[in-house]
Amino acid sequence: MLAAVMDYFSSCWGPRSGAGHRGKGSDAAGRQDGLLWYKDAGQLVTGEFSMAVVQANQLLEDQSQVESGSLSLADPGPQGTFVGVYDGHGGPETSRFINDHLFNHLRRFATEHKFMSADVIRKAFQATEEGFLSLVSKEWSLKPQIASVGSCCLVGVICAGTLYVANLGDSRAVLGRLVKATGEVVAMQLSSEHNACYEEVRQELQSSHPDDPHIVVLKHNVWRVKGLIQISRSIGDVYLKKPEYNREPLHSKFRLRETFQRPILSSEPQITEHRIQPNDQFVIFASDGLWEHLSNKEAVDLVQSSPRNGIARRLVKAAMQEAAKKREMRYSDLKKIDRGVRRHFHDDITVIVVFLDSDAMSKASWSKSPSVSLRGGGVALPAKSLAPFSAPARLNSTY
Repeated sequence: MLAAVMDYFSSCWGPRSGAGHRGKGSDAAGRQDGLLWYKDAGQLVTGEFSMAVVQANQLLEDQSQVESGSLSLADPGPQGTFVGVYDGHGGPETSRFINDHLFNHLRRFATEHKFMSADVIRKAFQATEEGFLSLVSKEWSLKPQIASVGSCCLVGVICAGTLYVANLGDSRAVLGRLVKATGEVVAMQLSSEHNACYEEVRQELQSSHPDDPHIVVLKHNVWRVKGLIQISRSIGDVYLKKPEYNREPLHSKFRLRETFQRPILSSEPQITEHRIQPNDQFVIFASDGLWEHLSNKEAVDLVQSSPRNGIARRLVKAAMQEAAKKREMRYSDLKKIDRGVRRHFHDDITVIVVFLDSDAMSKASWSKSPSVSLRGGGVALPAKSLAPFSAPARLNSTY
C-alpha cells in the first residue's frame, strides 16, 4: 500500500515521458528516479549518447543540454551535435541563463559565418556573458546577490568531422581512444581546468595581475582567487569582473576591501579543435562532481567495459559509491539523504557520454537529419522556480 502511495505522489512531480509513465527505461524526455534524472540512450546525427544528472544542492545548480541536427538558422546549413554542461555556483541563475541562450547565440553566429568554427563558439560565449551582465544590471537594485552567481561552462560541438571543445572553469571533457595494437582504450583529456589548485592557473592569474600580491590566497588549505572562489574563468560572477557591483548592497562576504581596475575573473573560453579519428570511440563530458571521485582512466575504463545503454547513469553511480566510501558509509544510505543535506557528501553531478560514429558523422555534415533537443532534467524551468528534482525518493530506487 505504501509503495502504491509513493508511486502516486512520484507521478505528480518531475518530468513525465511522452506516454505518461515513469520508472526504469528511456524515452524522449528521460526518466526520473528520486534525485536522479537520466536518459539511458538516444540517437544523435553523429552517433549515440547517454545522459544523467543527480542533484545534491537544495536547488540544482548543474544545467545541461544536448542539441543535434541543424547548427545554424540557414537552410541548408551545417549539421552536427552540441553538448553543454553548465556547473553553477552561488545559485542556479547563471547556469539556467546559459542553458537558455548559449546554443541560440551559436546558431546565430554560425548562420552569419556560414560554417562552424572556434570563432563562432567564442562569439557565442561572449554574447552569453554580455547577456548575463545586462540581466545583472537590470536586477541589481532588487536582487543584488545575482552579481555573485556564476557558472562554469563546458561545450562540445561535433561538426564536419571536427570536435570543438570550449571550456571555462573546472568541468572536463575526456576522449576514449582505441589503441589498435593492444585493444586498450586510453583516456585523453580534451579540456584544461581553470582552477586555482593548479600551479599554472595561479601563475596565469599572477602574471595578469602583477600589482596584486593577493590575487590568489591559500585559505583553509585551498587556493582561492582573492580568497573567495576557486575557478579563474566563468560566465557571471560579475562582482569579480565589474567593480561597480563589488559594493553594498551585495553581501559583505563577497565584497573586496579594495577596488580593482581590471576584471579578476575571465570569461574567455579555452577552445581546442580535435579532428576525429576512426579509433576515437567516445567522449565523456562531465561537471567536476564526477571528476572529484573518478579519474579519467577509471571513467574511460567503465565506459569501455559496460553496455552503452545507461552508461551515464553507471558513471554517476560509480562516483556516488566513491563518495560514500570516503565517508565510510553505504551507498544505499547515501541515496536516502535528501537534496541540500546531500551536498555535504557530493556535488551535483552531470554526465553526458557521446559515442562517435564516423559513418554517421560523414553523412551528417550537410544532410538533413532528425533533430534532438534535450535538457538535463527533461524540463524547461521558469526563472524563479525550484529545481525539477523535488519528487520524494522512490522506495524501489535503482540508481
